[in-house]
Amino acid sequence: MTRIVQIVPFMGAGSGVAGVAWNLDRELRLLGVEVDTVTFTRARQGARDPIATRGRISARIVSSWRVVWFSTVGTKRAKEYLAEHPDTIAIVHSNVMAGDVYVNHGVLFAAMRARGNTFWRFLRDPTHIYTHFRDRARYRGHIHRRIVALTAAEVQTLRDSYGRVAPPVVVISNGVDLDAYRPPTPEERAEARAMFQLDDEHRVAVFVGHEFDRKGLPAAIEALVHAPTVLLLVIGGIRKMVDDARAYAEKLGVSDRVMLLGEQHGLQKYLAAADMFVLPSVYESSGLVFLEALASGLPVVATRVGVAPEVVVDGVNGYLVGRDPVEIADRLERIAARPVGAFTEAARASVAEYSWPKIARRYLDLAEELAAEKAAESAAAPRAAT
Repeated sequence: MTRIVQIVPFMGAGSGVAGVAWNLDRELRLLGVEVDTVTFTRARQGARDPIATRGRISARIVSSWRVVWFSTVGTKRAKEYLAEHPDTIAIVHSNVMAGDVYVNHGVLFAAMRARGNTFWRFLRDPTHIYTHFRDRARYRGHIHRRIVALTAAEVQTLRDSYGRVAPPVVVISNGVDLDAYRPPTPEERAEARAMFQLDDEHRVAVFVGHEFDRKGLPAAIEALVHAPTVLLLVIGGIRKMVDDARAYAEKLGVSDRVMLLGEQHGLQKYLAAADMFVLPSVYESSGLVFLEALASGLPVVATRVGVAPEVVVDGVNGYLVGRDPVEIADRLERIAARPVGAFTEAARASVAEYSWPKIARRYLDLAEELAAEKAAESAAAPRAAT
């Protein structure tokens, strides 16, 4: 069976790129695949970061330095590893400019453009300029044999952002752990709602996201003005973001129906306390949290971004909306008017094909296809030389 190495800055249980790589690693091992991982820490060979993280500014500097280091020195180390393991198929998740498969977890230029003031956003952080031109070389060149896009729409986003994409693009979605994310039992729901002193008649929408502006939190808060029966539970955000969101809710007179919890771990208990999920984001390459919410039995109110248009069916397991707070409010109230659990079965069923075992199988099929392709090239090389 084909040997696979994942090249990723960090890997661990949870969300984001690190969580995707962790889930793939687990499922590929269960399929009997020999797997390995090259991370930032492994590539650094025990060396410490040159700057201590003692605040937001220093943390941002370290983050930028890691991007550049892993893109340059990390690429060199990855190439050395691959030279020592020529029969290995490399799946690259971020930064490194080497490997057989590159997984596009997001297009920086598209995210900036969707939020507006693109030029200023790039100038404000030079790392963004570096990342854009690095990835332009990645997509327009022949560094990788395949590009994985997480949704069909993201294929067009790549082309709109870079003009053309030289390697063939394969669409493989992110997955969801259907055991970790499931509808709560009545006891689990009661316990989760008790944490927030919620009564049976309360109808709660949960919002999960770190970048409040890009994820659409202001629109979700404004929607409460027109959705008087709905409470909003907000997970994510650093202190300043949370303070700004609280001030905005107070300005609109809905602060008594907005619970801002900041960054939290263990998303399941918050989903268990909710009746619906809302995320009017301007851009998502995938949106893992859409899948997690649906797997947990929650109807989703979302803009047409990421995987949402592929899984959300209006009136069946949620609603697709624009960023108009009045429209968002109308859909929230429609869900609130239905009996508790009315959407649970349909929501859960809509992500059955997105389980991590099925997604890992697709990556393994791709790896085996590339291994056969490389073997054919190696066999043809001696004949060409003669």
